[in-house]
Amino acid sequence: MDALEIADRLEIIDLLGRYTHAIDSGRWELLDEVFSRDAVIDYSSSGGIRGTRDEVKAWLAEVLAHWPGRLHLVGAARIDFADGQARVSAPFTDTLAPTREMAAARTEGFLHGGGWYHHRLRRTPGGWRSIELVEEQSWRTAR
Repeated sequence: MDALEIADRLEIIDLLGRYTHAIDSGRWELLDEVFSRDAVIDYSSSGGIRGTRDEVKAWLAEVLAHWPGRLHLVGAARIDFADGQARVSAPFTDTLAPTREMAAARTEGFLHGGGWYHHRLRRTPGGWRSIELVEEQSWRTAR
């Protein structure tokens, strides 16, 4: 592995962190630093939409308002480079909470889930950007 590939891998791991920060903080404009303008984002495996970056930003803002407490964790990513692109598969788990306040463990409205994020990335003048995200929901529990 040469120095450029190491730098690319670190930048891609940072991109995954920026994604989770944008989702969990509700700072939807930060998704512009993760996705290209023409990106296609597919949350259909979890009952969500498949759409463009701007369509998904609007949808996330509307839907996730019901769960103001959010935490997404992304695990060790597999990154493969080919033809000027990178394919990334990373396991995730998330918790969506109906409040950011202290709540009893039996409080209704909590969602827990996990699965895989599959990104296809391309290098841009602004750095690596996801041109496609497919969420593969593996499990979900609700209280």
